Amino acid sequence: MVEVGLAVGSVFVLVLLASMSIATYALGHTGAIRRRVMAVSAAAAGPFGGKTLADVPLLSALDPAIQKVSTYIPKSPKEMTRLQHRLATAGYHGARPFIVFCAAQVALAVVGLCGPLIALGPKGVMFGLGGAFIGYSLPGMFIRHGIAARKKQIQNGLPDALDLLIVCVEAGLAIDQAILKAGVELGIAYPALGEELRLVNVETRAGKPRLEAFKNFARRTQVDDVRALVAMLVQTDRFGTSIAQALRTQAEVARTKRRQRAEEKAAKLGVKLIFPLVFCLLPAFFVVALGPAVIQMMNFFSTNSFAIGGGL
Repeated sequence: MVEVGLAVGSVFVLVLLASMSIATYALGHTGAIRRRVMAVSAAAAGPFGGKTLADVPLLSALDPAIQKVSTYIPKSPKEMTRLQHRLATAGYHGARPFIVFCAAQVALAVVGLCGPLIALGPKGVMFGLGGAFIGYSLPGMFIRHGIAARKKQIQNGLPDALDLLIVCVEAGLAIDQAILKAGVELGIAYPALGEELRLVNVETRAGKPRLEAFKNFARRTQVDDVRALVAMLVQTDRFGTSIAQALRTQAEVARTKRRQRAEEKAAKLGVKLIFPLVFCLLPAFFVVALGPAVIQMMNFFSTNSFAIGGGL
């Protein structure tokens, strides 16, 4: 009996130690502290990942496969510029996302066209055309969803970014260092906003005027609150007014707008709940509440009809 107890206890201790080891390993690689340390290390390595400027090519070379695919994608320069602007608004920069997007459009259109034709033969021509249209539209729908999600994230994180900017400016930092610090600190909670702020800092370090970098920030994000912030920063830089007071006023306005958006969504919740209530909950409620009564009525009338028929 004692040996059985020792064996059970040993198995329990081994399982406990294994579970604790797995949990510690998982939390150490996916926890917030781990992500924070990695973000700080990446920021300390510099914008070039620890390399010098001489080691970084000015133009990133594309893979040979990507270059080969790009030759089969006919796009006009105007359409390429517009599409690259959309991809940049969604957070995809460079030539590679553009080529991947165009290749995905062509590939999905071909799959949507050939699938019904192979499955149904000549009868699937209309389905093939519909599938080709849907396949060609899927990458655009994905980009539109990414743009909307990125705008929402930037819009929600802007009040926190303004608060960080106020703290940094009042602590004695210049506006460029304050923007860099806010971008690093917001990299975990709001990655899109942190990336945009770091891009502003990189542009100013590269020699672009600060006002032009701010305008590019508003042009990339296409968020009304960011446009108002950039207009305020431009006026502050032009007239030499207190930037801390202007940021504080803008932060209060942005925070009020965020609260109003939350209240608006809460007010719309009651209307949006009507459809699941009507189509999902009410039919089940009627079946549970009225089903037994309907069954009893059917049984009653069926027995009475037999009785009446037998009497006649």
